[in-house]
Amino acid sequence: MHKRITFRNMDSSEVMKEYADGQLKKIEEFLSNEPTPIYIDLVFEPSKVHEHHRVELRVKTTHYDLVSHYEHEGMAFYDVIDRVIDTMYKELHEAKSKHVDERKMLGRKEEFKKQR
Repeated sequence: MHKRITFRNMDSSEVMKEYADGQLKKIEEFLSNEPTPIYIDLVFEPSKVHEHHRVELRVKTTHYDLVSHYEHEGMAFYDVIDRVIDTMYKELHEAKSKHVDERKMLGRKEEFKKQR
């Protein structure tokens, strides 16, 4: 699993990196049964004028290629990180359920043709 945390237009913060690492654990656990390679990219980008931070999370595997980003004025970086990771977790669950449904229906196409 390749995980990269990037800070754009700001200095790297070990505290923020450790917090993001802890939050990404549930994404990593979800993807633990996925075939490799797995790429997780998390990008922090602050606003220079006021608290209008942007966080982007990309997950790329053999089955998934998803992007989740969020920015909101007046929210701390930690809240934005939580929001992005929760959104990605929901998107991964939805994509997995679609993938499982497609696999289930794959063998049943012949049965539906016979019914017509």
